[in-house]
Amino acid sequence: MKIHVTWGTGEGPTRKAAFDNALWSAGIANYNLISLSSIIPEGSEIVEEKINWNEREHGNRLYVVMSESYAETPGEKAVAGVGWVLENRKKGKGMFVEIHGKSREEVTEAVEKSLKSMATYRPEEYGDTNLKIAETECKSAVACALVVAVYKSEGWNDYT
Repeated sequence: MKIHVTWGTGEGPTRKAAFDNALWSAGIANYNLISLSSIIPEGSEIVEEKINWNEREHGNRLYVVMSESYAETPGEKAVAGVGWVLENRKKGKGMFVEIHGKSREEVTEAVEKSLKSMATYRPEEYGDTNLKIAETECKSAVACALVVAVYKSEGWNDYT
């Protein structure tokens, strides 16, 4: 399975409006998002690319691991990050972690610490940490930054 890591930023008069604008920027605004925990299934391929599926499947379910961050005061930063590690021996088996904060350094450090800790009690050996960060700053409206690992889309008629 291909898991797409996409990202976006947006502004709006409210958190919901800023969030929707960031989803549009990430290419996934017209989906119903279903949040997953952070496990990457064996056989997955992680593809880091900004996608544009906004007009592709209006209203479908979209399974995601997502980090979102908001800034509401002018000059304040919103930083969202998704990090991942893959097992050294098997293609695609691994873990995601989603972190948000007010600086790139804060998010990077939290991602690295989290994945390192999560790996300590698992029997697998994991490779290097990968990380995608989205960052924006509040200018006058609410700002939102997000990074999303997109697993799969399903229509509503798939389970009748």
